[in-house]
Amino acid sequence: MDFDFLLQTRLFHGLTAPALSAALAGLQASEKVYAKGARIFSAGEATNRFALVLSGSVTVESNDFWGNRTILGNIDRGQVFAETFALLPEEPLLVDVNANEDCHLLFITVDVLLSGEDGERPSWMRKLSSNLLSISLHKNLMLSRRSFHTAPRSIRARVMSYLNTLCLQTGSDTFTIPFDRQQLADYLNLERSALSKELGKMQRDGLIAFKKNRFTIHSDGEA
Repeated sequence: MDFDFLLQTRLFHGLTAPALSAALAGLQASEKVYAKGARIFSAGEATNRFALVLSGSVTVESNDFWGNRTILGNIDRGQVFAETFALLPEEPLLVDVNANEDCHLLFITVDVLLSGEDGERPSWMRKLSSNLLSISLHKNLMLSRRSFHTAPRSIRARVMSYLNTLCLQTGSDTFTIPFDRQQLADYLNLERSALSKELGKMQRDGLIAFKKNRFTIHSDGEA
């Protein structure tokens, strides 16, 4: 296992190599590989484990009874998912998690984090709990951001909101989005055909240029 990489993740940030080794043992960490499209977690099931993405990426989505899909987010290398449900093992998952591509995951059991008094817990456990709180707050921000993107009525306004956020996050007017066209449509709560048509219009209007999931936004286009 790549300790140097793990120590750079938000989850294990601030731990020493010996503390990380103790944490992995105490958390009963185990690795598993999934092929693209494989189901990792299903809505309705309960879990006492969450996962860290070692390579590849996964998609968190909501699928209703009638087959409608909403993409809630993409989890990339170094990020975690299902941590909230793992810490509340009596609560069933409300989402499905699928492998967006071939991926390698590190599963972590949280039972040890829910037991013992603070004074009895080793330093790595206290640090990990603090890191998980920070991650949870960041996830709440991500969900709020999606609500911000889907609030506008027009397709163009939703797309511009999303692309503007990625521009701010990357610090560049050229970037790669983590979704294919169908996933982007689901994320923005749009029909794929309508989204594709609007993207073409935005490109003709000089607002954006794109090829597959690589986008460039222009400030001098016609909004």
